[in-house]
Amino acid sequence: MSDTAVRSSTPAKSKRTPAGGAPTAAHSAAEASEPRIEIDAVTDLLLGTWADTRREAREMIKDPAFWRIEGQPMAEHRERVLEQMHLLVPHGASRRAIPKEYGGEGNNGANIAGFQELVLADPSLQIKSGVQWGLFGSAVLQLGTKKHHDKWLRDIVDLTIPGAFAMTETGHGSDVAAIGTTATYDVETEEFVIHTPFRGAWKDYLGNAAVHGKAATVFAQLITGGVNYGVHCFFVPIRDDEGSFMPGVGGEDDGVKGGLNGIDNGRLHFDQVRVPRENLLNRYGDVAADGSYSSEISSPGRRFFTMLGALVQGRVSLDGAATTGTALSLYIALTYANQRRQFDSGSGTDEIVLLDYGKHQRRLLPLLAQNYAQFFANDELLQKFDGVFSGRNDTPEEREDLETLAAALKPLSTWNALDTIQEAREACGGSGFLGENRLVGLRQDLDVYVTFEGDNNVLLQLVGKRLLSDFAKQFKGADAAKLAKYAVGQTAGKVFHGAGLRQFGQSVADFGSTARSVEFGLRAEQQHELLAGRVEQMVSDVASALRPASKLSSKEAAEVFNSRQAELIEAARAHGELLQWEAFSDGVASVEDEGTAQVLTWLRDLFGLYLIEKHLAWYMINGRLSTQRAASVTRYIDRLCTRLRPHAQDLVDAYGFAPEHVRAPIASGAERARQDEAREHYRALAASGEAPVSEKSLKKK
Repeated sequence: MSDTAVRSSTPAKSKRTPAGGAPTAAHSAAEASEPRIEIDAVTDLLLGTWADTRREAREMIKDPAFWRIEGQPMAEHRERVLEQMHLLVPHGASRRAIPKEYGGEGNNGANIAGFQELVLADPSLQIKSGVQWGLFGSAVLQLGTKKHHDKWLRDIVDLTIPGAFAMTETGHGSDVAAIGTTATYDVETEEFVIHTPFRGAWKDYLGNAAVHGKAATVFAQLITGGVNYGVHCFFVPIRDDEGSFMPGVGGEDDGVKGGLNGIDNGRLHFDQVRVPRENLLNRYGDVAADGSYSSEISSPGRRFFTMLGALVQGRVSLDGAATTGTALSLYIALTYANQRRQFDSGSGTDEIVLLDYGKHQRRLLPLLAQNYAQFFANDELLQKFDGVFSGRNDTPEEREDLETLAAALKPLSTWNALDTIQEAREACGGSGFLGENRLVGLRQDLDVYVTFEGDNNVLLQLVGKRLLSDFAKQFKGADAAKLAKYAVGQTAGKVFHGAGLRQFGQSVADFGSTARSVEFGLRAEQQHELLAGRVEQMVSDVASALRPASKLSSKEAAEVFNSRQAELIEAARAHGELLQWEAFSDGVASVEDEGTAQVLTWLRDLFGLYLIEKHLAWYMINGRLSTQRAASVTRYIDRLCTRLRPHAQDLVDAYGFAPEHVRAPIASGAERARQDEAREHYRALAASGEAPVSEKSLKKK
């Protein structure tokens, strides 16, 4: 029996789903006579610039050999993922970013795009691949020179040399500049001596370190001639072909983790381990045989950040993988919500589909809008990454922009992943808690993404500092007239936003139809004004508060900065949200089909207003929204959810996931079959005349 057959044949009066979940609610845009999206065209939009590579990766992982087995013991899971890694090699997945002279494609954007899709197979496979080819291999490629590429790249690509990326230490995670491991040059033997002088300097949480790794790219303080030249990277063998540690190398297994247990994370330590001078990956700094140090980058600070910037692809890939993993959770939850029935309408009608309830729409559809924004933003990030690493746009300015963009987007997408997957799990009730439906395992695996490649709050602080720097550049060399103009503008802004003038204007405009006033008052231009204005004011406020620090001692200045750290991080987060909204808007602007453009505009508006609603207190405190309009934001979000409800299935179908990618029974059609079976049972029972009567009906007599 079809889903439409159990609903009233009388069409709903509204073309949109009635609020409250009426049994006649349209489940699709076709039923509601709404404009439809062109699903295939939207899929192309979401897959982005490297859509062909993504499709190639998705086709590959339809093979069950790549799928995670829920509940598999850790040791077996680790070996399965290693086998899957070896399967990736003949598919060419490990070669996309490698220069053509070493048998690769030299396609950096495609490389990241393809690896992001592996999260659909098993996040452990995605991350272990990232460790081998995106971190260990990339360190050799990006920080080494031709002699290193000739010696090791081919063996890294085909997994002859599985490797660990040994940067993080037990005592120092995000603060890489302060790591304790040393690499001291011995002039007499022309060797570097790698040493961990205390327990906190052990390399920790390293994929491939516990079992499979044969070598590691070890980050250490380079010391030669009694001078510490800062953090550099060294290629260090750690195990022989039998799997035993090399002399002086030791380690431990990190054991069971909160997720990603298909990766053999572990610790490494070094006791006076000697490696040849040539094992220094010397693209940005070198040591001659006589121990003299040289670098084309004279500034130690700039040299350090240049080295780390060469490895930014980890943040780029995490942003995309988190976005794709989030999409999977939304596909499962919304598909289930469009089939699962619970409670009647209160008037004795058939049970209602979950997604017809206003609360269910409200909890999932804004998250869907947010996820769409992430897809568009990630594609822009990938384009910038490819432009820099291909050499087309490799300038210091472009690299700085890339690092800032990655540091802004990765925190948002990884935090959103955890929040969205949890909401999706709860929205699926007990079924969502079953391992077979993947939501629990997906959240466990993506949990550590908020920590990988830099703690999210630390990354946002980097973004905040960049925003302050850009703010300060406006006034560098400014004459008195320019500064005076800015001061007047600040004063005017505070009067305008703080004394009620804008509030008064809004109140006048809001008399009459709330729907009309909000719809006209919170369109794209106003959304952008509110989102951008928030960033500008927050940065300006922090900058003003920090200005006196320039005249204080270093200790006092640090205290002033620390007192404003939370505000700075919040400004950076607001900046990231603005970037996502702008990317979404650019994506919508590229759509030619009228119906698709209309639906995606509604979805973009839902995202914009959802962001504004999250920060309503700020907008009201700072006089950016009147009380009336602030209240109207929430009501208009509800209207947009109602408007988008018939399009929900189309919008998640546009992710382009095949059943082999989803692998969740509750999103397979099984729930619809169960519901149809139950309704047919009660229909046949009623027709037989043998159905028992309810106790309530007896009391009415």
